[in-house]
Amino acid sequence: MISLPRLFRATLVPAIGLSLLLAVLPARASETVAAFADTSRIAAIGGSITEIVYALGQQSHLVARDSTSRYPEAALQLPDVGYMRQLSPEGVLSVNPSGILALHGSGPKEAVDVLKKTSIPFIEVPERYSHEGILEKIRIVGKALGAEDKAETLAGEVDAKLKAAEKQTALIKERKRILFVLSIQGGKILAAGSETAADGIVKLAGAVNAVEGLSGYKQMSDEAIVTARPDVILMMKNAGPAVSDDELFSHPSIASTPAGNTRKVVRMDGGYLLGFGPRTADAIHDLAVSLYGGQVTD
Repeated sequence: MISLPRLFRATLVPAIGLSLLLAVLPARASETVAAFADTSRIAAIGGSITEIVYALGQQSHLVARDSTSRYPEAALQLPDVGYMRQLSPEGVLSVNPSGILALHGSGPKEAVDVLKKTSIPFIEVPERYSHEGILEKIRIVGKALGAEDKAETLAGEVDAKLKAAEKQTALIKERKRILFVLSIQGGKILAAGSETAADGIVKLAGAVNAVEGLSGYKQMSDEAIVTARPDVILMMKNAGPAVSDDELFSHPSIASTPAGNTRKVVRMDGGYLLGFGPRTADAIHDLAVSLYGGQVTD
C-alpha cells in the first residue's frame, strides 16, 4: 500500500499551486481588522475603493490596483493584479502588499478565502448601492488608512452633493421606466434586477427599474422584456463587446417596447455610472438630465 505522504507527493503536489497551499495555512489571530498597522504597500481591489483612496489624498500608500480601477487616470500607472471578480492569490501577493483593501464582491470566493488566511491584513469594504452606502465606504477606507479626519471631511462633501442631486429629481412626476442592459449575447439580453448597482443608480436618478420581481443580473425572455415596457435603455460604454444602436433596436423584443419605438438609449461609462463613490452625485445628475432634460433643475 502506498503511504499517504508518498501518494500526496506523487499525485497532489504537482497539481496544486500557491493558492491551495495557502488555503491550509492557519488563519491569522485576528480575522477582522479595521485599520492597517502598516499602510506602506496597500493593494486596492475595486474601482470605487481606489477612487476613494485618491479622493482622500492617500494614493502614496497604493502599491497595486485591480483592472476595474481606472479612475483617476494616475491610477493606471499602478500594477494591475487582475479583474476584481477573477482574482488569483498569486497575482495579488506578487506585489508584496502590507495590506489588502477589497470591495465586497471581490472573488472568486476561493481566492479571497486564501488571501484572508495569509498573514497579510485583509479589509473588506461593504458595497451598498445607496447614498448612505457611499458614505460608509468612504469612512471605512479612511479608517483603514489612518485618515479618519480626511474621510469625515470627504463624507461631508459627498453627502451634500448627493442631497443636492437627489433634490433635483425629487419633483419629477412622470418617472421613466429604465431597462439596464448589461450585454446581448446570442440574442439573449442580460438585464439588471433589484439589488444591483444599476437598480440603485436608476432610482437615485428619479427613474424606475423596468425589471420587476428579479434580483441580480438575469437573462430575460423576450416576453419579459416586452412586458417590462421600458421607456429608455441604459447601457455602459467601454465595457465588453460594443453593441451598436442598430443591433440593439433590431432585437425583436426591444423593438416592441416604447424605448424601441423612439430608439432611446443612454450610454455612460461603467465605472462612473455604477461606481458608487465620490463621483456618484455627478453621475446621478448626468443620468437624470439624459432622461428628463430641462425637468432637472440646477
